[in-house]
Amino acid sequence: MAVIAETSISLRYFGDDLVPYALTSALGKPPTKSTTKGEVITNQKTGSVRVAKSGSWLYGVERREPGDLDGQIEELFGALTADLSVWRPLAEKYKPDLFVGLFMKESNEGIEVSARCMEILAARGVSLSLDIYGPLEKRDE
Repeated sequence: MAVIAETSISLRYFGDDLVPYALTSALGKPPTKSTTKGEVITNQKTGSVRVAKSGSWLYGVERREPGDLDGQIEELFGALTADLSVWRPLAEKYKPDLFVGLFMKESNEGIEVSARCMEILAARGVSLSLDIYGPLEKRDE
């Protein structure tokens, strides 16, 4: 089995009463993307406009090719506070997740998450969300 071709991760918090600067202050790093409820958001590519239905705070690190979930998890959480007493109240209030995109080039690829990285997530009350993108099938033309 080949190693997954590419991985992308982002720590995400959502909530109606979420104020991004409060999470930034608590976690020690500004988000890579954030919104407040009611904020008007314009899509940079399409120009379409929408209103944020809730607040959000997202912090991501660079994609890795080939995939390297352990390295990305350690980089992401290494940049944020190590004080676990900060994480638990945030987890109870906002139910954070680590959103992971797994991008395959072949039909049978895999990746492993170490016990150490699972411990990092569990100690902070962060769940793991996986989106798996299979390879595009070649079409005969």
